[in-house]
Amino acid sequence: MMILKTLNAGELHGYAIAKRIKESSNGALVIEEGSLYPALNRMLVKGWVRAEWGVSETNRKARFYKLKKESEEFDLLMRSIQLVMKKA
Repeated sequence: MMILKTLNAGELHGYAIAKRIKESSNGALVIEEGSLYPALNRMLVKGWVRAEWGVSETNRKARFYKLKKESEEFDLLMRSIQLVMKKA
């Protein structure tokens, strides 16, 4: 859910996603590579995000991820998350 929320702001590469989550939580939440990239791959397979290779701000090759909002499955996922968050 944190990854999806972070990508809602726009296209980012993996390191930038982890960095933004850490900064947004004042350092309380640290997403390790061993958790981040498998989660991103699952989201790719499910069609929730898409990815393209590009160059990062440090001039390195990086895979950039973007929400794929036009999918019906993604819309259902977001509505389901909203329901859970309202009840929690």
